[in-house]
Amino acid sequence: MSELPPKKKSTHIELEFTGKLLYVRFIGPQVGQREVPIISQEVEAYLRTVTKDLKHFIIDMGTVTFMSSMGVGICIAFRNRVHAVGAMPIMYRPSAEMLKLLAMMKIDQMYKIAKDQAELDKLLRS
Repeated sequence: MSELPPKKKSTHIELEFTGKLLYVRFIGPQVGQREVPIISQEVEAYLRTVTKDLKHFIIDMGTVTFMSSMGVGICIAFRNRVHAVGAMPIMYRPSAEMLKLLAMMKIDQMYKIAKDQAELDKLLRS
């Protein structure tokens, strides 16, 4: 297994991986057709290394204002991967508009939602 850095930043995401927590922050206002393959490749490298030790998977949506169907699909795929090892999937800082979109497709039911740092801290303690 190749060693992955515990922190990584690229054009579209920032990653932090501790073994128990995988934090993915989307950079930029959109997660669309152009961004999804790049994001997927970056995150998949880390998801291939996760074990039952992973407790939390966080997607930080703080900068996202648009998400295509491919973006929604990647969120579902990531959730399924981490759920399979028993980790808690958390969506952090989604905008009101993004929450409406996710609720329409029932994606909000697949993730715990943390609207701010206090809510995230509470979920990380559980």
